[in-house]
Amino acid sequence: MIDAHKAHAIPMPSDSILAPLYRSADLLDAYAVQLPAGASDDLEVLARAGFERQAWWIRALTRVRDTIMATVGVKSSRAVGIAAAARGPVIGFFPLRSKSAGELVMGEDDRHLDFRIAIQLRAGAAGGRELVLVTVVHCHNLLGRTYLAVITPFHRVIARASLERAASRAARTGPGAAG
Repeated sequence: MIDAHKAHAIPMPSDSILAPLYRSADLLDAYAVQLPAGASDDLEVLARAGFERQAWWIRALTRVRDTIMATVGVKSSRAVGIAAAARGPVIGFFPLRSKSAGELVMGEDDRHLDFRIAIQLRAGAAGGRELVLVTVVHCHNLLGRTYLAVITPFHRVIARASLERAASRAARTGPGAAG
C-alpha cells in the first residue's frame, strides 16, 4: 500500500505537454503525492512551495554539484537562475518555460544536456488531488551522460522530497496562499 503523504513513482503521464519529448530521453521519470484537502490549485504556488527555500541537505548537494561542475565549465545553479531571471520568471533556480491551468513547465537547455520538469495537478484517490512531477532529460554529449549517471540517484530522492515539501507546505498555507 502507498502512503498518501509520500511521493511515489508513477507511469509517465501521456497527457503531459512533455510527452513528445519522452522518445529517446536519457532520463524519464514521474512521481506523485496526494495533496491535502484545501490545498491551493495554483500550480505556481505549489511549484514554489516545492522548489524554493529547499531543505538544507538539498542546498548542500546543489553546492557540491556546482563546485564539481564548475571544473568542466558547466553553469552553476545560481548562474542558471540569474540568467533565466533576466529573461523571465524563475522558480527556485529553474526557468519557468510555460504555465497553463493544468501544467507548469520549467527547464533549461545547456551544452551538455537539456532538461524539462513539468508539474501537474490531477484527480487522485478517493476524490482527492495529486501533485505530479515529470522529468525529461536529453543529453548532448559524454559530459551530459556522465553528469546524468552521477546525479540520477540524487535527482530521484530530491524530486520526491520536493513533491512532499510542496504537499506539506500546501497543507499549512491552504487555498490560494503564496507559500
